[in-house]
Amino acid sequence: MIDLSNKVVLVTGGGGGIGAAIVRKVVQLGGDVVLHDVRTGGKAAEIQQELGAGRVHLVEGDLAQVGAAQQIWAKGQAWKGRIDVLVNNAGIYESADIDHDFDVWSKSWARTLQVNLVAPGDFCREALRHYRGRGGGIIINLASRAAFRGDDADYMHYAASKGGVVAMTRTIARHFGRQGITAFAIAPGFVRTNLNKDFFDKFGVAAAAESIPLGEVAEPEDIANTVAFLASGLAKHATGTTIDINGASYVR
Repeated sequence: MIDLSNKVVLVTGGGGGIGAAIVRKVVQLGGDVVLHDVRTGGKAAEIQQELGAGRVHLVEGDLAQVGAAQQIWAKGQAWKGRIDVLVNNAGIYESADIDHDFDVWSKSWARTLQVNLVAPGDFCREALRHYRGRGGGIIINLASRAAFRGDDADYMHYAASKGGVVAMTRTIARHFGRQGITAFAIAPGFVRTNLNKDFFDKFGVAAAAESIPLGEVAEPEDIANTVAFLASGLAKHATGTTIDINGASYVR
């Protein structure tokens, strides 16, 4: 059985969807969680109440703001004095039509890259500086199927951001392994979360499932289970790997 006892895990975007499933799984397996979300009321507070304030510590911060990651990390580390595992889960998925006004297009690109790539990079920087003085640590970055196969035309900035996450993860694995630091990426396809709400509302969940050989979209728990395995340290020599969780809808 996977045992995350004595591990402190920082989960960004932990208030809902995949993030909430990860938080619950980590606590179920004995770990403690720094739960970051853009707002710590509402669902994040409900999760803390459900799992206990002694196991879940809330930290608020808007990753669209430059420098937010450093502040969030500092507050999270102060709770237990350390962070053993970083899970870069937070992300946005907004459209940018090439026929939009250029200012609208440009702002969407800047916001998407800031939240999906720059902020995770800032978190990785904090983690690397923390880990190298402690004998190592684990970084798990949520990428996407889109990093490899691309996405719809209105989401090319999303695909670009996730491609950057994969490249960053591989670079960390290659250059920090001798310091006991491992890094992994997870690339989901369709997952039953609000991130895919626009598609589901427009075309239906069945349409997404039809494109997947398994005939169903993934559940947040599918990703949470994989995160738990990687966070356990049982797959050290898989560092640098991207794990696809897309029901074989895209096979590399």
